[in-house]
Amino acid sequence: MALDPNSGERARLQRPGIRVGAVVSRFHEDLTGAMLRSAEAELRESGMGEDDLHVVWAPGAFELPLIARRLARRKDIDAVMCFGLVLTGETTHDHWVSMGATQGLQLAMMETGKPILFGVLTCQTLEQARSRALPESEGGKEDKGREVARAAIASLVALDECDQRPNEKPRMGF
Repeated sequence: MALDPNSGERARLQRPGIRVGAVVSRFHEDLTGAMLRSAEAELRESGMGEDDLHVVWAPGAFELPLIARRLARRKDIDAVMCFGLVLTGETTHDHWVSMGATQGLQLAMMETGKPILFGVLTCQTLEQARSRALPESEGGKEDKGREVARAAIASLVALDECDQRPNEKPRMGF
């Protein structure tokens, strides 16, 4: 999920009581862990309680979908964030790993009906990955952990709106 460069900084949504799962790949743990820490800080600023983040470490990005689906099936989890990094290599291995993670996470999300957020970086170099994974305070430029947390909250707010009775006037005209 990329921030629209033309939209500027978005206001932080609040959703007190949010309960979130996080599945984090141990490959490149320095970067996936940084994304997790940034996401957790953002969620806390948005109303998540002290004990409302359940973190599970996965061996790699390919295993994220299975673990995310298991977390999403829990009644005490509202959304699941997934963090991983797949670097381009000399073979096509990176393509298959990232495709498996992408398709698996999408299927798990549709099966469970809960937001499963894609925080898997697919980069050509570690330099590119650092730029995307780390918050500005650690030398990064894009802070994908923060973006994933914001997308989790925005998705839950949108789902809440789906469950509300329709207003007399539509919110958006076409």
